[in-house]
Amino acid sequence: MSTQNKKALCLYFQVHQPFRLKRYRFFDLGHDHYYYDDYANESIMRKVAGKCYLPANKVLLDLIEKHRGKFRAAFSITGAAINQFRLYAPEVLESFRKLAGTGMVEFLAETNAHSLASLKSRNEFERQVARHVEIMKTHLGVEPTSFRNTELIYSDETGSWVADMGFKAMLTEGAKHILGWKSPNFLYCNAINPRLKLLLRNFVLSDDIAFRFSNRQWSEWPLTADKYATWVNDLAPSSEILNIFLDYETFGEHNWKESGIFGFLESLPDAILKKTPFRFMTPSEAADTLQPVAAMNVNSPISWADEERDITAWNGNELQSAAIEKIYSLERKVMKCNDEHLKKDWEYLQASDHFYYMATKFFSDGAVHAYFNPYESPYDAFMNYMNILSDFEIRLKRNVSDAEDHDRIYMLNSQIAEKDMTITRQAEVIGKLEKKLAKAKPAKKPPVKKSTVAVKPEK
Repeated sequence: MSTQNKKALCLYFQVHQPFRLKRYRFFDLGHDHYYYDDYANESIMRKVAGKCYLPANKVLLDLIEKHRGKFRAAFSITGAAINQFRLYAPEVLESFRKLAGTGMVEFLAETNAHSLASLKSRNEFERQVARHVEIMKTHLGVEPTSFRNTELIYSDETGSWVADMGFKAMLTEGAKHILGWKSPNFLYCNAINPRLKLLLRNFVLSDDIAFRFSNRQWSEWPLTADKYATWVNDLAPSSEILNIFLDYETFGEHNWKESGIFGFLESLPDAILKKTPFRFMTPSEAADTLQPVAAMNVNSPISWADEERDITAWNGNELQSAAIEKIYSLERKVMKCNDEHLKKDWEYLQASDHFYYMATKFFSDGAVHAYFNPYESPYDAFMNYMNILSDFEIRLKRNVSDAEDHDRIYMLNSQIAEKDMTITRQAEVIGKLEKKLAKAKPAKKPPVKKSTVAVKPEK
């Protein structure tokens, strides 16, 4: 294969919907143990399914059939989203199964709850990834070989964990403050374990579609597939891979159908294949085809959020820090409990969205933080979350303390039984020793009789 034919364009979409929490007041503590806003969850899912998931999946399926192996794409779908499809929109799950069946779409692994576990607990991070892999096998019939962490959060340490779990590639942000003079348009590798290949998001080309497509004030509006392909072709001499990573809701939800976004998506593969040397590849295919040019050193976590490309969207103020510390401080007790409902609630309460709603970064990225945000203020989000967490902790203490009492009683009974057995064994040994001792003793001699003859004293 020539160098030119090795140029890859990786098109990746994120699909996630959290289980949104209902209004939960202080007076509900100890009485109401159901935390979710079923009406909001169902209505939002039905809305997004009709505007985005179903029509966009239809476009992708048509493109795959039209281009006969030349068009490929990748998805990550959280376990929370899969469960909402099952509850509220089973036809969406079926449409994803059809995409999986083509063999032209790769599905990536991630944290099951779209959580921040990679920042707080390696054990919980690995548990959630393992659960997500099983959900992908069960509901889509695929076994992921590449990984995408929540919000593209990445560090050297997290990457090494992902490599240890056996994944070949991981997606993250092509953050300027990390890359410096280097380009995101090449394959890189993890600094600790070079076996893990890294695909870095080209945020300019990605945001041209995600955030600027419908902006009539943008100097490049309207954006057409041909114009976009020209920009891609301009990068060809200095690039090996272009990673276009998007929220799937970009199509039909963030950019409405009337904006022409679906027409753009329909025309894009033709324009790329005809006007550029790039070929569509999935992340795993790119990792197998291209060679990394260098290791990428990332000491502090990065993400694809906001201008800073760091984790302050979820852990940037005292409210967020307190909430995150509290939820993960319960891990040990949750692992001891035997209540599956408690464990599921704990997982859903880890979703990054809950902490995102507490963000106070409304200066440069306010519109993004307000998307589907049910709260009037970050403080409102914090109080609602902490009330729920307080009730959850009450339930957890009851469950774990009961379990601990049973464990303690069982342990004491075991110790008593063990001591009784020890005493019995020792009594048997003592009895045997006494018998042996009795046999070993010689017969007693009769006592010597004293003489009764009187002895005369000497004169």
